[in-house]
Amino acid sequence: MTDPHSTTQISDADLDQRISFHDDLQAMEADFCDFHFDSSALVNRMYDRLEARIAATGEEKWFFLVNLNGTRIDPVAWTAYSRRGKALNMAHSMGSVRYDASEVTRRQIERAANTEAFDPNLFTTRDAAIARIREMPSTRRKKLVLERNYELSDFVRRVKFDEERVIMDVDFSHFTFHHSRDVNEFYDYLEDMIKESDRRWFFLVNMNGCQILPGAWIQYAHRGKRLNEAGSLGSVRYATGSETEADIRLRAESAGFRPNIRNTREEALERIEEMRVELTQG
Repeated sequence: MTDPHSTTQISDADLDQRISFHDDLQAMEADFCDFHFDSSALVNRMYDRLEARIAATGEEKWFFLVNLNGTRIDPVAWTAYSRRGKALNMAHSMGSVRYDASEVTRRQIERAANTEAFDPNLFTTRDAAIARIREMPSTRRKKLVLERNYELSDFVRRVKFDEERVIMDVDFSHFTFHHSRDVNEFYDYLEDMIKESDRRWFFLVNMNGCQILPGAWIQYAHRGKRLNEAGSLGSVRYATGSETEADIRLRAESAGFRPNIRNTREEALERIEEMRVELTQG
């Protein structure tokens, strides 16, 4: 029997039905009730939708209200669930409250209630979870102003075009994307340069020491996908570092692209030559 929650079966509309926003509470509710996370790809699909829906509200910060009744997370999905959940919380949560009516949760709360290990943000009922959110202080600002961290010259010196080999060489080494403004300003420059060239390029991206902070990831993924669709013959990244590589690989599962990550610049160039042959043969 086909699992109705499998990655190939579930649609964005199905996922969206599990995501709601309560303006009076300043809360985003994620309904994982009876949901089976059977793969990291499905975890990434869900968290992609959570990120997109939060972005669409225009509000950066929400309390998270999470229904865990009957939720199943297979071992193969735990790493993705943990990493994506942590990243979403760091970027957009003012506090997370979970509820689960299971007997296991009830016993856990009873055991912990009189100890220092008590977790006040895990409850057996939705009403109790909502009551907890009402006690939590909002950290929203009236208007979020993102500080400008870079000038145009900071981007110009990091981008070179190899006309002979049709390669756009982008140097993200030791660069930090703090938030969406950093992403948008860098990618605006890249898009302008590609439009001016009036052609597609292979993208060679140096990720050595690059940091993409939680508040930048949504826009980084969105702008990267848009740039690749508009101007890329193929993209290869190298020297990503283990943390960034793990995030890229996770997001590639749900975004439907090959991450093409290599250890060294030489290996990345070899991959580009392979891609060039594939395009020619294709």
